[in-house]
Amino acid sequence: MKITSSAVSLNVADVAASSRFLSQHFGFREEMSADGFSSLTRDDAGMNVIFLRQGLPSLPADQRDEHARGLSLAFVVDDLEGELARLRSEGVTITMPLTVEEWGERAFQVRDPNGVIVQLVDWNGPRQ
Repeated sequence: MKITSSAVSLNVADVAASSRFLSQHFGFREEMSADGFSSLTRDDAGMNVIFLRQGLPSLPADQRDEHARGLSLAFVVDDLEGELARLRSEGVTITMPLTVEEWGERAFQVRDPNGVIVQLVDWNGPRQ
């Protein structure tokens, strides 16, 4: 097997709202879109983020009404404190404050208008 690209696909109620949020606050750009569908990318992300409108008939019946729950989009960044300050200055609500885990992970979280968790991470914390 050869993997040529990767994507995460999330069902949300309002595709345009989630797409705007990732574009405005995280520098993603829309690569493809249609009614109920948006595929976003960044040159440095290594993956696409796809939003699908809940209830799309093209989705399998057991998935079409599900909402993106129990997962987060995690992006490793170089300047965690800088990103935290930037997002605050843009009026984004921080839903999990900056935390430091015993294994060295530092992270904070925000949520998009559909409740999708976006976590920014670095690995610069003290390791025990």
